[in-house]
Amino acid sequence: MNDNRVSVFASFKPKPGAEKQVEEIIRRMVAPTRQEPGCITYDLYRAQTGSSYHLFEVYRDQAAVEAHRATDHYKSYRSKIPDFLAEPIGVTVLNGVDARR
Repeated sequence: MNDNRVSVFASFKPKPGAEKQVEEIIRRMVAPTRQEPGCITYDLYRAQTGSSYHLFEVYRDQAAVEAHRATDHYKSYRSKIPDFLAEPIGVTVLNGVDARR
């Protein structure tokens, strides 16, 4: 089976006191991203310890990732969130080794 899915793990470390703003900005991404035709998974997590947030995203293929990055909600989030982060967004693109599909 040729699986072209693209999985992305993104991590966000808010500046001290900016946790609420970071969560609000990312939460505004969830519903519209899940409605994108190429989005399979878009789940937001918060670490049990500390204040970091993490997105686990799965897209149908690379074209779906590019379509996501071209949306107004993505561009808006990318323009707002850096002001509230202690460090750049950590993005890791993953290839499935033994992943449930």
